[in-house]
Amino acid sequence: MTRTRPSPLSLALLLLPIALQIGCATRNIPNTRVEDNSQNREIVEFMEVYRNAVQDRDIAALLRMASPNYFDDMGTPSGDDDVDYETLKAGLQRLRNEVIAARYQISYRGLTYIHDGKVLVDVLYTGWFKVDTPEGPQWRRRLEPHRIVLAREGEQLRILSGM
Repeated sequence: MTRTRPSPLSLALLLLPIALQIGCATRNIPNTRVEDNSQNREIVEFMEVYRNAVQDRDIAALLRMASPNYFDDMGTPSGDDDVDYETLKAGLQRLRNEVIAARYQISYRGLTYIHDGKVLVDVLYTGWFKVDTPEGPQWRRRLEPHRIVLAREGEQLRILSGM
């Protein structure tokens, strides 16, 4: 039995579809699952400003990022836990008073653009919050998937819910 080697032409034809797939693959923004384009970069950069504001416990910056129309039903049918802009403001002030230090990481899972101009930002966040307890300051950790809803108001991106 004799073995024949593939000709360079047949080898090139065999590898061409693989090369085309690799060449046409989308690139993601580094360390995300989000396609790298100018629109998505703007969203991720905005979210990084948000992440830093949470980490710095910068209430003024967080309120500037929130829409005056902010509303979050907290995913429940009951209205008891709904958060509007005024409730958000009070909650953020409690955060500032009760949290001594924070570390906040966001893993970007996906962006969904809705026809009405909203952007759904799906993330997995990890937050470490140092709080005062009767036993002294202690770090608490939260890890959960989350969705933040953004919209453009004028030229600015604003957070509509999910803060």
